[in-house]
Order: sequence, then C-alpha cells, then structure tokens
Amino acid sequence: MSKATLEVPAKAEEKVSPLLKMALELGPLLVFFFANLRGEWLANTFPVLSVLGGPLFIASGLFMVATVVSLVVSKIILGHLPLMPFVSGIVVIVFGVLGIWLQDDLFFKMKPTIVNTLFGIVLLGGIFFGKSLLGYVFNAAFNLDEAGWRKLTIRWGVFFLFLAVLNEIVWRGAGAWYFPDAKAANDFWVAFKVWGTMPITILFTLSQMPLIMRHSIEPPEEGKAP
Repeated sequence: MSKATLEVPAKAEEKVSPLLKMALELGPLLVFFFANLRGEWLANTFPVLSVLGGPLFIASGLFMVATVVSLVVSKIILGHLPLMPFVSGIVVIVFGVLGIWLQDDLFFKMKPTIVNTLFGIVLLGGIFFGKSLLGYVFNAAFNLDEAGWRKLTIRWGVFFLFLAVLNEIVWRGAGAWYFPDAKAANDFWVAFKVWGTMPITILFTLSQMPLIMRHSIEPPEEGKAP
C-alpha cells in the first residue's frame, strides 16, 4: 500500500447531540432575526438599547451577546471551543463593535462574506499543501480514508466560497435592485441569512452523506495495533 500523502485528523471529536449543536449554532441567528424584526419595540421597551442605533444595530448587539453565550455553553459541554464557531465568533464581535461604533451596517453585512471566504481559502489552501483541515474545522465525529477527506474538503471549500458570493449578491442586490427602502433591504438580507443560508447549508451537508458513507473507515480499536 502506498504511503498516504494527505494528512487527515488523527482523532475525531466525541459525538455530541446534533440537536444541541444545531441549537448552539442556530440560536444566535434566531436572536438576530427576531431582534431585527422587533427592533423598534425593543428600543421602546428597553430604552438603553436605543443607544446602539436602529433595529439592525440592536439586533447585531444582541447577536454578539448570544454568540458569546453560545461559545460559553460550547466550552462547558465540550471542554474546549470548536474552531469554526470560535473564529466566526471573533469576527462577529470585532465587526459588530466596529459597525455599532461607526454606525455603519456594512460591517454586519460583510461579516458572512469574510468568514466564508476565510474558511474556503483555508480548506482549499490546505489541500494545495497536502493537508486536509476539514476535520479540524468541523471537529468531525467520523473517520474517512484519504480520498474521502480530500474530496469532502474540496467540496466544502468551494461551498464556503459560494456562500461568500451569495451573501454579496443578496445584500448588495437587495439594496440596489429590489428594495429602495433601506430598512426593507436590511430585513430581506437578515431573513435570507437565517431562512435562506441555513437551509442551503443543511441541504448541502445532507448531500455529502453518500460520499461520507463510501469513504468511511472503522477507527482502530484501543489497545490494538493498526
């Protein structure tokens, strides 16, 4: 058997309830969506929030808080911070603070573009240098052979770049072509971010299951030589 040239994760993370993981990832997005939807009510009910700005700024502030809470819960449950949510969380906080401070919603809208582009470049760049980083990015709870990791990493790298382009098309297009009113354009982008991007990602993930099943390998039993 030829020596493998593509490095893959040596150990997969212990399995965590998929529903719990989805709640931790989707929870902050739902907070973002409903806070933007009810931004004016929140500002009237809790005047302290009005200092952040309009509905989108209030939603972004609460989104940052929800993201931090999600990361803390992940740390407690997993014992460490998963790489992808951690990096995304840092970008959320940095761009959220800048957007609120400068009162410029461009920082909020560019965040998904930057995060997805970053992960896409890292994954595809890793393949170029002979390393599959997908298992580290997602803390994968499965084992694949060399060809499986390579194919899955390339697919996810391309998909992340697709999401980056899609985000740009949606938020720029909503403001330039569909909704001359700024609030309506913002509402459309926020809704698509939650109810469009998430289903697309779930469908893409499910579409990769046949590849995962074809290339899955049994992990070596403890105490036995491979």
